[in-house]
Amino acid sequence: MKKVILGVLFWLAILPVWASEGVGTVKSQHSFRETVDRLDKALTAKGVTVFAKFDHAADAQKVGLTLRPTIVYVVGNPKAGTPIMARSQLAAIDLPLKILVMEDKDGAVWLAFNTPQAMMKKHGIPEDIGKPFGAAMAIANEVAGAQAIPPK
Repeated sequence: MKKVILGVLFWLAILPVWASEGVGTVKSQHSFRETVDRLDKALTAKGVTVFAKFDHAADAQKVGLTLRPTIVYVVGNPKAGTPIMARSQLAAIDLPLKILVMEDKDGAVWLAFNTPQAMMKKHGIPEDIGKPFGAAMAIANEVAGAQAIPPK
């Protein structure tokens, strides 16, 4: 019984908050800066191209506004994304993939991404072709040191 309770507590501790339909989040076990550093290293190690990295907090500061730490990565791999766009050119609106790293008002750090299920459904992409949509979730899980559990 003790193991069951500990198991439930473990899953509740890492259970993601789903901000909106089709968006998955996973709580990082690391500080904001460490999460960003871990994401940079994971993307490099996996050979994923970082097309852009937007530091929204830094940009807000430049115009005299404040925003909690918020960085959006635009990432991808043409070898993975091209077959998806060949099947549905409208999928290009969601490619390259995006990964958000943010710190909430309580200081917790989260990674967010479009769920692969939502992306495949949105664009009518079969699972065998849509596997690359899962890359953002897999990388976020690795970087966070936790596991995102998609909604049912």
